[in-house]
This record gives sequence, structure tokens and C-alpha cells, in this order.
Amino acid sequence: MAKLFRGLVGLAGFLLIWEVACQVGMVSKTYIPPPSVVLVTMGELLGDAEFLRGIVATMLAWLIALAIAIAIGVPAGLLLGSIPALRSATAAIVEFLRPIPVAALIPLVLLVIGSGPEAKITLGVYASLWPIMFNTIYGMSEIDPVLMETARACGTSRFRILSSVALPQTAPFVFTGVRLSATIALIAVVSTEFLAGSEVGLGSYIMLVSTGSTRFDLVFASTVVAGALGYLINEGLEQLGKRLFRWSTVDREAIA
Repeated sequence: MAKLFRGLVGLAGFLLIWEVACQVGMVSKTYIPPPSVVLVTMGELLGDAEFLRGIVATMLAWLIALAIAIAIGVPAGLLLGSIPALRSATAAIVEFLRPIPVAALIPLVLLVIGSGPEAKITLGVYASLWPIMFNTIYGMSEIDPVLMETARACGTSRFRILSSVALPQTAPFVFTGVRLSATIALIAVVSTEFLAGSEVGLGSYIMLVSTGSTRFDLVFASTVVAGALGYLINEGLEQLGKRLFRWSTVDREAIA
């Protein structure tokens, strides 16, 4: 509660400074509307069926992208973390691919698979895969070697070791990777919608109102909604992680 109160106080202070700056003429109300206007516009947008359909489209693409990233990243992290030779053999290609920004891949993805929902899902998967995979690999390095050796001595298969021994032990690291990737996936999906000109979505709505009208309050309000979604996702997963892994200090060791 104390953390929430401090956060609300900080937010209120920021909104107050923003409002005062607009009212005294430090910034133009035309291009940077005050929060009193933006919040009213945001309330109107949340009652607009078309805008809500855009949010649903964005969140559905985000959920699919994150689910695919988990399905790929966790097994890949377990495999690379358990076979050092394989990890060394793939290190160069992984380190080459990981720094490439999503925006740089948009033209290629549009040429290969088009501008439909598949494009934003693909780029959402690409952007959110790495934190999940690397945190899983790091979690593998933190497992007590005695556990792994005991399982091998009992004749347990590699698949059973990974699924029954390694995965439960790395679960806090995996969850931290998922929490980091959740907001990254949302950023990637909204950015792709904005830059690739998707037919529907929160990013495409922001692009539409920023180029087709002078209603900058719509631009700010829809952007605030995007930020609020990211905050709620991160906060919700953080609270869930604290309940599931109260004993863990993984957040302090997370790999972005």
C-alpha cells in the first residue's frame, strides 16, 4: 500500500506540473493538451466501440505472441542451458539476431508475410523471445549440480530431467523472463501496428489520429491507454510472481 501511495503521489505531481505548464502558456495547448482534456478524451475513447475493437485486436495479438515466445523460449533455454557445446555453437547467431530492433525488420516481414495480424505477431514473438530464453539459460546455471547428477545416476532420461528437475528449479527465472517479455511484446505489437499501417489495432489508431486530424488530445489519450495497458500487465505479473515465488530473489538477477 505504501508503494502504491507513493506511486499515486508521483503521478499526481506529474499531472499537476503538466496541467500548470499548459495553463500558464509554457507549452501550446493545441499540440500538448492539458491532462484535464486528455483524461476526458480518454474516457470518451473507452466508450467508443471502434477504439475498443482496436484494443482487443492489439491485446489478442500480444497474447498470441507472448504464448508463442514462451513455447519457443523455454524449451530452447532448457536445451541450450543443459548442453554447453550447443550453446557455444549457437552463440554467434543468437548474439547477431538479438540486438536487431523490431523496426528494422518490419519491411522484411511485410514482404514475406504481408501486413496482416501475422506481421505484428511475428515481430512480437521475435522481440519477446530473448528475455525468456536467456533467463531460462541463466536459471539452468543456478541449479545445484547434485540434483542433476542424482537424476542422471538414477537413469533418468534427458527429457525427464529437463521437465521434472530443471524446469521446476528454473521456474522463478522463467517467470521473470516472461514478465520482462510481456511489456516488450506489447511495445513490439503496437509499434508494428503504427509503422506497418495495420488495419486495426491500438497502434494503427494512434497513427490514424496523428496524421488525419488536428485532434492531438486523441493522440495523447490513446497513447496514455497504451501506457496504462503496459503498466497493468507488468504490475499484474509482478504481483503474481511475488505470490508464486515469495522465496525467490530472481528479480534482482533478471536478464533483459
